[in-house]
Amino acid sequence: MSRYQQLLFGGVTLLLTLAGMSLIFGAQTLSINTVLHTLWQGGEQDFIINHYRLPRILIAILVGIGLAVSGVLTQGIIRNPLASPDLMGVSGGAGLAACSVLLIWPNIGSAWLPVVALLGGFSAALIIWLLSRWQQPSPARLALVGIAMSAFLSSCINFLLVIHPIEVNSAMIWLTGSLWGRSWSYIWPLLPWLLTLVPFSFYLAWRLDLFALGEDTAEALGVDTQRLQVMALLSAVALASVSVAVCGTIGFVGLLAPHLARLLVGSRHKLVLPIAALVGALLVLSADTLARNLAPPLELPAGVLTAILGAPYFIFLLHRYKGW
Repeated sequence: MSRYQQLLFGGVTLLLTLAGMSLIFGAQTLSINTVLHTLWQGGEQDFIINHYRLPRILIAILVGIGLAVSGVLTQGIIRNPLASPDLMGVSGGAGLAACSVLLIWPNIGSAWLPVVALLGGFSAALIIWLLSRWQQPSPARLALVGIAMSAFLSSCINFLLVIHPIEVNSAMIWLTGSLWGRSWSYIWPLLPWLLTLVPFSFYLAWRLDLFALGEDTAEALGVDTQRLQVMALLSAVALASVSVAVCGTIGFVGLLAPHLARLLVGSRHKLVLPIAALVGALLVLSADTLARNLAPPLELPAGVLTAILGAPYFIFLLHRYKGW
């Protein structure tokens, strides 16, 4: 077994172990036998296991995969190690659009949230793209432009919360990056996007490897760079937007997962994508599991825990690439 296969096997094993622990531990700790019996035959704990914890675990894994793959595509196509969906304002745009709908039409079905979030994410990405084409900023400056865009979008969200005080509770739970109350109905709008776009990202992998050598070199080797940029950016924005639509803004996963994957397997996108997806799933699931178990029955938003881990790492990256 090669080192890469060992990493994949170890990552999947760790993810399954963490998922099992998340089923067992919570405000009410259950035995392994109870969990296994309930999964297969139902019983007294059927609601807790099959309708509360299990869909939440699956959503955490899917969202982690979506954010991580989005981060790999964003960093690959912008060729910026500081790029990620949340730092580039994409998550903020998706969040503003979804929050607006939640506040104005609180009874909207969960199936519509990804569509609305996509519109917001694409709008924010378009603004960032136009600014980057206009000024050709350095990686650090482009990251700061994205942070400024995110701050502006956050201000817009805060304004909406002020003028719609009655619906503020449901929106605040969603905005902090929480998986509280997420059920099976949230999985079905998310799953088709991931089943389509994650395999498509592997189709783009070798093209992104050539694109990293420079646009002229990639063109000489047969890559249509303009088409590649459009496809990769659209895929990245869509993955980030539908993930945000399901559980709100869980920050820094799209930044951390690609970096950790490259530390483990190098820069080839064909190898980076599966490892980054595993790392992203582990980050979100571990954050949500900790959020449920640190002070039960109270819950912290998972986005708070990922921010505690991701913010110092982003500051380190800013310092590292300050002269680039």
